[in-house]
Amino acid sequence: MSTLVVVKKNGVACIAADTLTCFGNKKQLATYDAVPTKMLSAGDSYIGLVGSAAHNLVLESIFSNRKKQPNFNNRLKIFEFFRKLHVQLKEDYFLNPKEDEQDPYESSQMDLFIANSYGIFGVFSLREVFEYNKFWAIGSGGEFALGAMYSAYNHLDSAEEIAKIGVSAGVEFDDGSSAPIMCHSVDLIDN
Repeated sequence: MSTLVVVKKNGVACIAADTLTCFGNKKQLATYDAVPTKMLSAGDSYIGLVGSAAHNLVLESIFSNRKKQPNFNNRLKIFEFFRKLHVQLKEDYFLNPKEDEQDPYESSQMDLFIANSYGIFGVFSLREVFEYNKFWAIGSGGEFALGAMYSAYNHLDSAEEIAKIGVSAGVEFDDGSSAPIMCHSVDLIDN
């Protein structure tokens, strides 16, 4: 239950999310939560998560205990980090890797986006890593966000504006998303 987006345009990468936390049919608005964000920073990267609220705290713990922050500058480096992290999630954080019996690999049970100066990336439960050229969205409001960003992308110059339009659509039409919207932007490195 969330709306999480990443956008890349005109030399800027942006990640944005709503701030609602749900526990079954109970919702916790940002006004009741001292830390309502679905995003955290790791080195020069911003990471946004959807799914269980426990994921944020687990990743916050992992990144705060690392002497050197991970290098998320391409798909393979991101994959290798999350491949090794899966073992730590099971051993130190008691991850239940069971999802679907038909899955070819154990699940890490989390879907997330990474935005940094190298681009915008998605990491999914079986540790699949995607790099995006324009934008993408996940979470229960993701379909609304994709449509809104598709409509806006060629008409706006600002990655942040496009990202906010995407999350706003999720907030408007998805019962698992709510304002305020939080976002982070970084300048992209010219490749």
